[in-house]
Amino acid sequence: MAAAKPARKPVKKTKKGVSGTGKKVGGKKGQLKYFVDCAHPVEDGIMKVSEFEAFLNSRIKVNNKTNNLGKDIVVSREKNKILITSNIAFSKRYLKYLTKKYLKKAGVRDWLRVVATTKDAFELVYYKVPNEDEGEEEEGNE
Repeated sequence: MAAAKPARKPVKKTKKGVSGTGKKVGGKKGQLKYFVDCAHPVEDGIMKVSEFEAFLNSRIKVNNKTNNLGKDIVVSREKNKILITSNIAFSKRYLKYLTKKYLKKAGVRDWLRVVATTKDAFELVYYKVPNEDEGEEEEGNE
C-alpha cells in the first residue's frame, strides 16, 4: 500500500497591491495636466494656436468616440500654450500623436518636432539643420 500524500492547503489568490505590500490598487486618481508650448512657431507666424486647440477638441477620443469630451477632458489655451486637463486616464503619448498629426495636416511637420521638456509638457521646436550654403560656396571657389 502506497503512503498517502499530505493534503495541500489551497492557496489564496490575491490581487497585486493588497494592503501590506506597499503598492496601490487601481489606477491613477486625480487630475492629469499636460502642456504643449507652441511659442516658436506661433511667433514666426507659421501656426495658429486657436486652430490647434480646435483640432484637439475635435480629434481627442473618449470611449472610442470623437467629440465626446464632456467634463472629463478640457482643452484650453493660455497665450501660446495649450493646456489639457483630464479627470480620466489620458496618455501623454496620445497627445504627442495628435500633435504630430496636426503638424502634418498643417504642412509644417518637415520643420517642427515635438520634444518632451518635462514630465507633463511638450514643446514644438525646429529641427537643427547645418548650414549647407557655406559648403557649396567653398566648392564653387575651387
